[in-house]
Amino acid sequence: MQFTRRTVVQAGGCAAAALAVGSGSAIPAAGATAAPRPEATGEALPLRSDTTTQGDVLAGFRKDHACLLFIRFGHFAKARRWLGDLLPQLSTTEQVAGFNEQFHRARQLRNGVDPTTMAALWTGISLTHAGLGHLAQQDPFPAVPPGGTAEAFCDGPGARAGQLGDTGPSAPDSWLFGAAADSVHAVLTLASDKPGQLQAAIGRHRDSLMRVGADVVFQQDAATLPGDLHGHEHFGFLDAISQPGVRGFHGADATGTGVQGKPGTRLIPAGEFIVGQERVGQRPAGLPVWATGGSFQVVRRLAQDVPGWWEQAGVLLKELQKSGAAPADATPQWLAARFVGRWPGGAPVATCPMAEKAVPPGADPGNDFDFHDDPQGWTTPLFAHIRKASPRGGLVTAPGRPPLPASALDNRRIIRRGIPYGPAHREGSGPADRGLVFVSYQADLVEQFEFIARKWCNTTDFPPARHPQPGSDTVIGPASPVCFESAAPSGSRATTLDFQNFVRTEGALYAFTPSIPTLRALAEGSLDNAIEVHPGTVLRPADSLDAGPVRLRFDAAAGLTLQAEDGRTLWSATTAGAGVDALFAANGELSVRDAAGKPLWSSGTGGAPGARLLVRPSGDAVILRDGRPVWRVSGPSS
Repeated sequence: MQFTRRTVVQAGGCAAAALAVGSGSAIPAAGATAAPRPEATGEALPLRSDTTTQGDVLAGFRKDHACLLFIRFGHFAKARRWLGDLLPQLSTTEQVAGFNEQFHRARQLRNGVDPTTMAALWTGISLTHAGLGHLAQQDPFPAVPPGGTAEAFCDGPGARAGQLGDTGPSAPDSWLFGAAADSVHAVLTLASDKPGQLQAAIGRHRDSLMRVGADVVFQQDAATLPGDLHGHEHFGFLDAISQPGVRGFHGADATGTGVQGKPGTRLIPAGEFIVGQERVGQRPAGLPVWATGGSFQVVRRLAQDVPGWWEQAGVLLKELQKSGAAPADATPQWLAARFVGRWPGGAPVATCPMAEKAVPPGADPGNDFDFHDDPQGWTTPLFAHIRKASPRGGLVTAPGRPPLPASALDNRRIIRRGIPYGPAHREGSGPADRGLVFVSYQADLVEQFEFIARKWCNTTDFPPARHPQPGSDTVIGPASPVCFESAAPSGSRATTLDFQNFVRTEGALYAFTPSIPTLRALAEGSLDNAIEVHPGTVLRPADSLDAGPVRLRFDAAAGLTLQAEDGRTLWSATTAGAGVDALFAANGELSVRDAAGKPLWSSGTGGAPGARLLVRPSGDAVILRDGRPVWRVSGPSS
């Protein structure tokens, strides 16, 4: 393929020219057009042509230059007009995926070197809980059940800093943004291949925000590192190597469980990242209609003390050599690779423990490994970053037990879109603001991002029940003793190292990246906060979908019921004690099933694909087909 002219693509209409179980299909907000379904279009990868979701979530902007504008709106009516004007500029999954595919093909033709004749400007918008409420002039949630992702989203990371390890130098009182949950309404993400193109876009958006009385409370500029550090983070390690595959977006290999052409990369149900798609185990999302087709976004500014981190590696290496746990000729890079779990070029320590294996430009460093044959952490330490953040196949929940399969952790994956900020550290260079703009997307803040941070990375007793304890993540975790285990004539040798933290949180935010239909409704002053039950969802004992005045609940004894706030039963499917779960099928039918999967009760609404089941704050549960009720139960308030 020859590229004889520059191709510049901007978000909007012209961008199109640049071009543990299954997954379901997104159901956009009321009045929107659903994303293509595979059974309707014959497409193997329907999510690649989705025009309702924003492009950074599944496809990824992946640009060398980026800027995040943290915005606080003025009057809500002016903010809505600004949002309406922004809509045509937003980049969709279809646009970004199409461009990325062409870019990848061109890169292959250039033996892994980026093409210089292709460029794009991408635009995305995310809204905080305060921002959604400000635009809609109503609470985004009809109820906020304790312990769930709605509560985390409302709180914001500032209020949850203690749980996330953001204490001491990382405490919110020193943050540059996000310390107060209502201090930011929106995050505007701009990304481009060309710095001049990006700067022009920043200027245009700042002008438009100023005209509507909105403030840019913080501007975060970021860019990939230059030269031989391209694609690396500031400590010098190739970043964002291990990303989950997404069913319906990435092609499947012959097994149907992995990504074609990427051995070791598992396919994860799309509902773990996009609300409304089928989740692992067909779990309910329990979120309002406005969340369908969108994704929760985590943004963190992580400052990195590069010389301090590497100096520590050298000091600790001497301790290991003195104890005989490290080879006499090992270098600080040898130990730093064990802190990360990969060598600087991306090759995993698990497959090349003695020395780094060169990875050709553009080649996959390799994900075809797990830790099932290394339960002691003799090769990849148990505290290594890639092992703490994603244990893969091989997590031992107690010594002597068999390791968990990788599929057991599918609901803990996140999609990362980080990019460095600040100048690269070079020998002899002075101090500077540098670090990583961490961005992740997930459908559940608590069970994905927060679980990984609280239960895995920041916990010294993970993997659990080991003595001595492994310690926290040696890249992003808090300071702690870490246990370096190695083989010895007696079986195993444990050397305790005093590991200090050299990554500091300087800002954090929880936002939501809505679908285009939801944003369009918001621009018109509408936000549907009825709780949506998506096709393919299974309700199991103790599952409760709370819409405030009423909740749809499945209980082992009572069965499927509609309950009032005070716990009174307003309606029951009359299968008390007999059913094991309730299914809302893709054909529009709600049923209660026995242990063999046989329906014991049904709504009688089968044959209505595309139907929607809502639990509404008005006090009812309803199945809508083409916007009209075909089944409805209600309480007194409705």
